[in-house]
Parts: sequence; structure tokens; C-alpha cells
Amino acid sequence: MRPAPSNGTRARRETRALVKAGSPRHHLMQMALGAFLVAKDAAANLREALARPSGLAFLAIKECEKELDQLERAIDEEIPRALAQVSENDAREILASLKLIIDLERIGDLVLWVAMRLQRSHPRLPKPDTRLLAEMAEVLESLLGRLHEGFVQRDLESARTVVQADNQLDEMRHSAFRRHLEGRDEQDTSRRIDVLLMAQALERAGDHGKNLAEELFYLVEGRSLRHVTARQRQTEFELARNVR
Repeated sequence: MRPAPSNGTRARRETRALVKAGSPRHHLMQMALGAFLVAKDAAANLREALARPSGLAFLAIKECEKELDQLERAIDEEIPRALAQVSENDAREILASLKLIIDLERIGDLVLWVAMRLQRSHPRLPKPDTRLLAEMAEVLESLLGRLHEGFVQRDLESARTVVQADNQLDEMRHSAFRRHLEGRDEQDTSRRIDVLLMAQALERAGDHGKNLAEELFYLVEGRSLRHVTARQRQTEFELARNVR
């Protein structure tokens, strides 16, 4: 099975061609948007690797992680120069691009970590476990796609659905913990730990997705959701949705 097509790599090439003459703000945000597609590719290839063991998928995940590292360095290097020549509103978007790439790079790290753990798992994990982890990777892939769409269109509905997807990942992780810690399966301890750690890593990737959704809210509404309760966050999303 071939790895998922690298939409992120293609997007990055197109970004370099299209935004060289644009403003620093536009350039940085376009690189961050390309990073969403790279991270989405990583999640898609992890889903493939879980469904059908594939060395090509693993190599594609490593390449995505490397590309996210490169994008993070590129954005970090351009931020000071960009901030020196823009208005306050533009500065908000420039700083947003830095926050986005930090969370996206962490997602890439977590996906690669799961892939490496999976590759070292011998014998192969039981089907119920690989199925659950593949479903988690699929939710993460969809979450990243919605975030990319949300930032392109400044669409808060995308952010709201991402928070719901993060809750779904939390429940899937809880399901794995309940089955392995409370059940009486016949797997040895090391394999149970592998599954639980991989589920935990994918749930953490979802947490980074939630951070990105909150950053989208801040970019659109100019208000931060970083220090509010989950119920308050949901209320803010609903209010913003109704106003629009």
C-alpha cells in the first residue's frame, strides 16, 4: 500500500511560488496553512500503517515530521523581521502563525512517536487495538482538515467541530484504558502499555488541535479562550456562531 499523497509537500511548493512577492504576514500565514496539510498527511499515513503495515507509510510520516520541523524553523526566523514592519492587526496574524506551527510540529512529533512504537511492536497488536488506534488517527486527520479549512475561511464552525473531535479522542483513549486496565485480556503487560501509550499520544495530539481551534477563535473574535472552562468555551463558540 502506497502512503497517502503528500498534499502538504505540494502545498508548500505552491506557497513558495505564490507568496514571495506578498506581505510578510501573508507569507507566514501561508506557510502555517501548508503545515496543516503536512500534519494531516502524517495522520493519514499513520492510519494506513495501522490498517496495513507499510514501510512506505512509516517513511512518509518521518518525511512529514522533518518538513514540519523545517517550517517551524523558517517561520521562527522570519517572525522578528515581519513584526518590525507591520500594524498591530497584522502583528496578531503573524504571531498566530508562530503559535500554529508550534502546535502542528508537536502533532507531527506525536504521530511519528506512535509510528515508531508501532513499528517496534512484535508481534503485531491485536485487531481491536489497531482498529481503535486507526480510528483515532482518522479523527485526528479529519480534525486537521477542518482546522485548515477554518483558518482559510476564518470559519468558527470548524473550530467548534474540532473541539467536539477532541472530546471524541478523549473518550476513545478512556475506552482503551478501560479495556486494558479493567478488563481481563490475555495480552502481556508490555503490549498493553504500548497500546495505552499510543492512545495517550494521539489524545495529546487532539489537545494540540484544540489549542489551534482556540487560536482560530482568537484570530476571528479577538478574545482568548485559553483560560476558560470547557462549558464556557462551548458557550463562546455558540454565541459567536449565532452572531454570525
